[in-house]
Amino acid sequence: MFSLLCPHKLKKFKKNHAFTVYQKKDFIYFEEDSAKQVYLIANGKVKIGYYEKDGTEIIKAILNKGELFGEKAFLGIDKRNEFAQCIDKTTEICPLDIDTMHNLMRNNKNLSVKVYKFLGMRFKKLERRLQLLLFKDTKTRLVEFLKDLREDYGYSCTNTGMIIVKHPYTQKDIANLIATSRPTLNILMNELQESEILQFSRNQIVFKN
Repeated sequence: MFSLLCPHKLKKFKKNHAFTVYQKKDFIYFEEDSAKQVYLIANGKVKIGYYEKDGTEIIKAILNKGELFGEKAFLGIDKRNEFAQCIDKTTEICPLDIDTMHNLMRNNKNLSVKVYKFLGMRFKKLERRLQLLLFKDTKTRLVEFLKDLREDYGYSCTNTGMIIVKHPYTQKDIANLIATSRPTLNILMNELQESEILQFSRNQIVFKN
């Protein structure tokens, strides 16, 4: 999405476009903020979530370089029902107003198809994650998350037949995404490693089975 939509990459918009830089823990928008733009991540990571009535933070997604967020504004929703917060030391964001996005899509049918396909996949994935958070135990949530991680970032090692996953998440990120604590995550990961299902280290997981 970044390659297709970022105005900085298009001659027509390049001169009048600049990235916005945020520091760690800065909010890009809050719940109930007006929704007039979508955003592309040029560098860094962004956490998307919301707060329950009791103040509990629910993490819907952690997005990385090249990804799009705030997409509900594109669908005509006037107010945000989630927050977006930077979680890297420095994060560069490419803001894209809705009119500009509509103009880009109006002049490019292939782009329109790709955007709608992306939105459909994003909503389907988020819906599945929320169902897991609501109805499944912690170990099941972790296993399903690892399956998604393998699908998104994995590649097969021809010599061993194992699948290697190099991913952008920290242990804290993963714990937040499956709504558990880091100690519990470590216990579950160690159980999977002792069962010889996988091996893990920082930012890499090797699936044996």
